[in-house]
Amino acid sequence: MIRFAFAGLLAGTLAGCASLQPLTCGPGQEAMLTAELLFGRKIGDRVDVSEAAFRRFVDDEVTPRFPGGLTILDARGQYRDAGRGALIREPSKLLLIALKDEAEGRAKLAAIAEAYKSRFHQQSVGTILRPACVSF
Repeated sequence: MIRFAFAGLLAGTLAGCASLQPLTCGPGQEAMLTAELLFGRKIGDRVDVSEAAFRRFVDDEVTPRFPGGLTILDARGQYRDAGRGALIREPSKLLLIALKDEAEGRAKLAAIAEAYKSRFHQQSVGTILRPACVSF
């Protein structure tokens, strides 16, 4: 359960607010967004989102929405649980996706976050969007 103070702000961003400022990219590059999605793997006090369960989630929810490619990294997250006053640390996954800055892509990101929260009983999925010049 990764919590961020700016979660509400990011939810508004994903809900369809104005696009980010356009970039001037160099030759061979395209102005796009890079999205970072932060998935905690604890359910309650136990690590219950296994590697296999996360892989199935990616296969079911992420790949169909972004078949062009993505990157997944192992991470370590932490947040302050305000209710318990405790610092919570947990294994996490960081998902990186490059996408066009369009409402459809933002809606897909929001759907992925909602699916993860529902499937694994999470309170939040951190989402960071940044403008970037991309080439493949």
